[in-house]
Formats: sequence, C-alpha cells, structure tokens
Amino acid sequence: MISLRQLNYFVEIVDAGSYTNAAERLYIAQSALSRQIKELETSMQVSLLQRDSRHIELTQAGQLFYERSKRILEDLADAVVQTQHVSKGEQGTIRLLHSSSVTLSAAIGSALNQLLAQFPGVSLDISRAASEHQALDIDEGRADFGLVRLPILRKFPNILVQTLFEEKLVVAVSKQHLFAQRTAIEITELREQHFVSIPHKDRGGLSYLVAELCMRHGFFPKVARATSRKSSLLNLVEANLGIAIVPESMQEVAPAGVHFLALPERKSRSAVALIYRREPPAMIGNFIEAFLLRMDCVAD
Repeated sequence: MISLRQLNYFVEIVDAGSYTNAAERLYIAQSALSRQIKELETSMQVSLLQRDSRHIELTQAGQLFYERSKRILEDLADAVVQTQHVSKGEQGTIRLLHSSSVTLSAAIGSALNQLLAQFPGVSLDISRAASEHQALDIDEGRADFGLVRLPILRKFPNILVQTLFEEKLVVAVSKQHLFAQRTAIEITELREQHFVSIPHKDRGGLSYLVAELCMRHGFFPKVARATSRKSSLLNLVEANLGIAIVPESMQEVAPAGVHFLALPERKSRSAVALIYRREPPAMIGNFIEAFLLRMDCVAD
C-alpha cells in the first residue's frame, strides 16, 4: 500500500537533488528515508530512482511518477486550504434563485458583482424559479437563497422572508396597441383588455398581485388566448396578443416592440424580497448579510 508519506518523501528527494538534502529538509535520518523509498519501489514493483553517493537520477517510470505525485500532493494541499476556507465561510458555490419577474437588473447585478469581489472564494450558480417554488427548493436544500416577488402564499417555518425594496408597476402594451400613443393610464381603463398572465390559485407572485390590484378596481383581469408565466410574456405583448402589468425594472429586458404606460395610483407598487433558511452555513450567511447591506443602499 502506497502512503502519502512515501509520495511526499519521494517528491522531496527529487526536488532536493539528493537523499542527504532531503533528509535535512524533512528532519529524518537518511537511512529511514532510503528505507521508505525502497518500500515504495517494492510495492510498485518498479525502479524509480538511480542513485550513487553523489546524486540521483529519475528513471523514465520515476519521471512519470514524480509528475503525478507532485500534482496529487498539490491538489491535496489545495483541498485542505479550500476546506478550511469553506469552514470559515470564505469559499464555495452559492445557489441563487430568482423569479422571472425579478430580473437581474443593473442595481442587483452591480450588488452581486461587488459581493463577488468582496468574497473572492465564492461563486454563484444562478437559476430561475417561480416565487412560490423557491421557498420549497430552499427549504429542501436545492438552493441557498432566492429573490422573489411578493406575495408568497405558502409559508415554511424554516424560511425567512425579508423585503428588499419596492418598485412601481407599469402597463406593457404592444406598439401596435391602441394605447401605444399614451404615456399613462388608469387601471380601470384596462377592464376590457386581455392579460397574457393570470394568477394560479395556489401561487403568489406578480400575477397574484396584479389580480388583486384589478379586483380593488372592480374587475378580474380577462385572460388572453395566449398566456405565459415567464418573462416571455413580454414577447406575447410585443405580438399584440394581450397586455401585462409588470414591474418597472422589466423595461430593461423588454423587446423593442413593447411600449410602457405609467400607472398613477400610489398603491400600484410591488415588493421584492429575499428568502433564505434560518441559521444558514457560515459562507451563505455571510454572503446574505453583505447582500442585504448593499440592497439597503439601493433601496435608499
């Protein structure tokens, strides 16, 4: 059985150029060092070193074994350091979810870029998931934290929800739409329009919020013949298949054929929240804490 000690001794001998120098570096007797290499060669049934009283020379097999052994030892050392960093909350991959209505806007993107610079050992694995599904994914360990559009209907005792900021809602219409020449509109004027996104009875998020907003003005949004729950709803709007009420930030990712109308009502606003597990691991907790601080600055 080959041991890591033998690999280390073998590499040290080659790097030092002799048994004598290696023994001094390793603080062991030269005879003990020689015995370990002999056992290594016997175990492998191959000659690794040709030596005389003054110098050593690698055999062809020894050269290959030296290169591989050195790589193994370097990888092991890196693994130890990385494990220590992870234990201290300094290194690893964090899985971030965001809903289709929470775009990675310039503000959020800037905050994430600054955090990646602040945490050089952290990388992000970013995926999209519905607001209502994110809590379950995080609760069951498939993700670490998420950006959701409130409200979330289903509650989990181990999941914390913290509001980050609010943003205005706007109406998205096709540039071919009869409202395309206007800059603002009242919600009551949308009564006869068809919406390309409607709420699901078991899901919260943007479509649920929009339905509540419409009902406060005396109507439920009419469903268009083509609908979408994803960011592609703006493509349906562009094709003039219906309208949508969306967060102002979605203007950043809108197709060229979409026109936006302001909603004057003060209550036409939507909240974005961060969701995460109670008492997360150190690395995730440190990252979330720093993210919250940066988003506080954005909200202000």
